[in-house]
Amino acid sequence: MTDGRDGALESALAALERDADATVRTAAAAVKAAKALQKAAKLGELRRLDALLAAAGAAATAVSQQVDNTMAGWQFDAAEHLASGEFAHELIAAARAQGVAVVEQDGMLYCCPSLVRVLPGELSVRIDKTRETRLRPTVLAAHLKGVQQRPPRFASEAFLDSLHRAYRRVVEPAHFGRVVKLLELYELLTLLPGQAREYTKAEFARDVYLLDRSGSLTTRNGAVATLHASTGTKSPSAVLRTITETGEKREYYGIAFRPAD
Repeated sequence: MTDGRDGALESALAALERDADATVRTAAAAVKAAKALQKAAKLGELRRLDALLAAAGAAATAVSQQVDNTMAGWQFDAAEHLASGEFAHELIAAARAQGVAVVEQDGMLYCCPSLVRVLPGELSVRIDKTRETRLRPTVLAAHLKGVQQRPPRFASEAFLDSLHRAYRRVVEPAHFGRVVKLLELYELLTLLPGQAREYTKAEFARDVYLLDRSGSLTTRNGAVATLHASTGTKSPSAVLRTITETGEKREYYGIAFRPAD
């Protein structure tokens, strides 16, 4: 039975998979019976027709019963499971079993470099900008692991240049080297209507971390950036927070550029 009473989507799907396998086997037996009947009719084996018709009928009844059993067995409230937060807990556990760190923070799941948002009403998740409907926890965890193991596609030079251009709008050349809040630059980068929805603070924080991790802190024109972490004196609302690939929290506050020597 696929009643899901233990609250685990993984076990509910495993039970449904077993029911579906039984349906496939029953259907295969029905197809075999129908083919035997077809062959007898083609050859005119009249002595066998009654028995083959009965066998085909019994096989069809068995398929119908097995389909009914499979349908009745699936009683899992998937939308509620996703909305309750239990799905997130399952995914975190499944990822941990595969050696992947997934951390829940601010209503989102972090699996660096991926940001995962659960969409209960759509029975899907959004991984960065891509909608994903394969929600079996072990399958989704394996997918996130694969994404994490791919060579990074982050364009660190282009991102750093964007930060530098925004910095130059805030700081006069005579004061280059002054620390500017990263969130202030984020607001400049997302001034157009709807841009903040297309490029969220969480994504910006992730990209700052990826820039930091890359070590590429010199712009194409030679300006050198320095990233400043949060301290206890900084207002929490002024701090960017993200999660590394090892599951550790990382915080950033500001950035400074000094001109090329």
